[in-house]
Amino acid sequence: MASLQEQFLKAGLVDKNKVKLAHQDKSKQKKAERRAGTESVDETRLAALEAQRKNADRARELNAVRDAAATQKAIVAQIAQMVQQNRQNKGIGELAYNFTHNNKIERMYVSAAVQAHLVAGRLVIICLGGGPELVPRIIADKIAERDAAIVVRVSKTVLEIDADDPYAAFQIPDDLMW
Repeated sequence: MASLQEQFLKAGLVDKNKVKLAHQDKSKQKKAERRAGTESVDETRLAALEAQRKNADRARELNAVRDAAATQKAIVAQIAQMVQQNRQNKGIGELAYNFTHNNKIERMYVSAAVQAHLVAGRLVIICLGGGPELVPRIIADKIAERDAAIVVRVSKTVLEIDADDPYAAFQIPDDLMW
């Protein structure tokens, strides 16, 4: 492609004398700079480089945000797929099973066998979207690696028995329904 000067000459915007004068002025300026030992600072070039750097930084930040959103979306999809493929049947809901999720007490109706598996820790409750789902403990561990907030585990608390406790002989069952 032709230079800008050649394009202006072709278009008739400048003549050869103006181009010659521009070259002479530019060479005089460079000669004066060499004598003085200073370099001229091209402010427009520096401003363009600064703007380019700022645009690159902004683009990097936007890409990082976009990548984080895509990663989070992929994690949610993975969790939903694992729950869909491995969810267990709650059984005929004859017993109300209470559990806490996000500092709220939730209730789910399950069969006696499912309740026993929940208390033993073989099944774990996953609160995802529409409602609670039951998955095996192995799958729940994989889900907890991705998002621990949706996994509800039954906490097995071991209490030390005090020697002076008059009710030490009376154990409270884990599956007590009130």
